[in-house]
Amino acid sequence: MTGTPTSEGPLARRPAVPIEPWRKEEWQKLWLAMQARKWQLLAVVPAGPGAPADFTVTVATMLARTGMMHLNTPILVADATRLALKDLVPFAEQLRRCANEGEIVLVALASVAENPITISLARSSDAAVLCVLMEEMSSADAKKTVERIGAPLFLGSAVFHPDQLRSRAPGNPSAGKRP
Repeated sequence: MTGTPTSEGPLARRPAVPIEPWRKEEWQKLWLAMQARKWQLLAVVPAGPGAPADFTVTVATMLARTGMMHLNTPILVADATRLALKDLVPFAEQLRRCANEGEIVLVALASVAENPITISLARSSDAAVLCVLMEEMSSADAKKTVERIGAPLFLGSAVFHPDQLRSRAPGNPSAGKRP
C-alpha cells in the first residue's frame, strides 16, 4: 500500500460541492442584521421597478432558508408580487393570522410603482427591508418607496448585483444602512 490517495479511498479527490447560497456568510450577516428589531411579519420591498418579476420572491426565499438554519423553525414566504386589489383584505388577514399564531412570515412584494397594494401590505407588516438591484433601480425610486411606505418601518436595505439574479441564487447581498 502506498500513501497515494485512490479514487475510492477516504482521501480521494472529490469535486467541490457548491455551498447553498443561503449558507453563505453574506446572507447570514443580512439575516442577523434584520434581527435588530422584533418582528413576525417582514415585508421584502423592491426599491423600485426594473428587477425581474421574481426578485423579491428570490430574496425572501433565501432569507427564509437562512433564518430556518439560524432559528431551526419553519419560516413562511408569501408571494404578493402579483396580488390583485380584490384579494388584498383576505391575504392581509391570513398573513396577520399566521403572525399572531407565532409563524414567521416574509412577504415578497412588487414595487410601489407596479402594484398599488404594496404600500398597504408593507404598512401592515411589523417591519420591512428595502431591496436594491444595482444598475437597475434608481435612488430617486428608492427614496419615493421609503417615503410612501414610511421610513420608520424599514430595518434597512440590502443591495444586490444583477449577476446574482441571473444565476437564480443571489449569494452576495450587502446589508445597507437605513434608507
